[in-house]
Amino acid sequence: MEEFAQVSLGDERLNRRCQKLADTLGQQPTAPINQACEDWADSKAAYRFIANPKVTPDELLAPHSQRTVERMKGHEVVLAVQDTTFFNYTHHPETQGLGDIGTKGQNQRGFGLHSTMAVTPQGQPLGVLTQAFVERPLGAPVATPSELRQQPIEDKESYRWLQAFDHTIKLTPAGCQVVTVCDREADIYEMFVMAQERQASLLVRADADRCLQDDEVKHLWPKVEQQPVQGELTVLITGNDKRKERAATVSIRYCTVWLRPPWRPKRQKLPAVKLQAILVREEHPPANLAELGDHEPLEWLLLTNTPVTTFTEAVQVVEWYCCRWQIEVFHKIVKSGCGVENSRLQTATRLQNYIALMCVVAWRLHWLTYLNRTAPDLPCTHILTTVEWQALYMRMHKTSAFPKSLPTVRQAVHWIAKLGGFLGRKSDGEPGITAIWRGWQRLQDLAATWQIVVVEHPQLVGNR
Repeated sequence: MEEFAQVSLGDERLNRRCQKLADTLGQQPTAPINQACEDWADSKAAYRFIANPKVTPDELLAPHSQRTVERMKGHEVVLAVQDTTFFNYTHHPETQGLGDIGTKGQNQRGFGLHSTMAVTPQGQPLGVLTQAFVERPLGAPVATPSELRQQPIEDKESYRWLQAFDHTIKLTPAGCQVVTVCDREADIYEMFVMAQERQASLLVRADADRCLQDDEVKHLWPKVEQQPVQGELTVLITGNDKRKERAATVSIRYCTVWLRPPWRPKRQKLPAVKLQAILVREEHPPANLAELGDHEPLEWLLLTNTPVTTFTEAVQVVEWYCCRWQIEVFHKIVKSGCGVENSRLQTATRLQNYIALMCVVAWRLHWLTYLNRTAPDLPCTHILTTVEWQALYMRMHKTSAFPKSLPTVRQAVHWIAKLGGFLGRKSDGEPGITAIWRGWQRLQDLAATWQIVVVEHPQLVGNR
């Protein structure tokens, strides 16, 4: 896999093994290591590689992160979307090094992963910029709200949002505006301070009704609610396991606010922060909202330090926030598509190395799905090798008489999805990621057979 071409693990043998293992896992993304590898020798080598102390998630992600930065160049605006997901290994009690996840009393074991994905405003996933695993000690006492207020931000688990923001700022290429986009968990005052002091763009969905500085209206939410509606917009609410996808018509209000700095321990003084606040509200939700899986109408209060002086600029910010769901899709591919929670590796460290590799595999599947929806008429060689598309064409058309012109990306992706169970009826729309990742694995088996029988040994089929 090209994403690992520049991997540097301090040993050329480890570099080659990494590249080979990444290729193997990329060809069989839903298979466990022993199934993806050709034989026991390769499986054993893969296990040794993942257990090698020189191999770390940071080192494995580094070459992909560098290539992601290269892909960001040439784009005027790139969104750096942050989110956290948790991997549950409670069903593997023998795994060593796991910590607590979930809420108190659930007795769940695993760890978290905080990722930053670079995405264009059109939704194209450019790659993973930063990643950090979140580990909670087993049986650690849960801090009370009073104790949490006394802790400096550096000692809190939520500090991961600031660390990822800092890393993103350092990776930002010249000439590119990178807007960090986060959900309500990142409504941390120090995030806004960092954005202001380092002149970095930030967009966060508000969680707290913060106090305002020197304003007749004392709190954030009432201040924005008092503003006149500037226009309406239709946004797509993406579906998930509990909610159906739907379109929502929302009103847009916006204004400039100055946030009053909150109290911090040890007399730490923080500056006031100037932000633009945008209230996105579904004024007239559908009557069957509960049937659609939504308990409340859509309402977002977005805070950003990017300019918002017109309705058009406000709409742009809302559209940026709508791209946040891309990282949720990415995490779903890692967990459900690549099946990393089914791995039986014996330690948390080995699992994390494995997940770091699979994250790059998952990004490629995510990118392939996006390309099908945005550039369907490109030649299929943008996503497939010659062996892959020929094997795919032969399987779907039962002939090796290939067309004079290359199939398109859309044709190829639809064929791949059909291998994964997609029916392709007119009412089915475009294939989803689940059918694509299932079909991708079947395609790799077909391509491997085609490579051996037709390319390497044509005499077996009479093609001399």
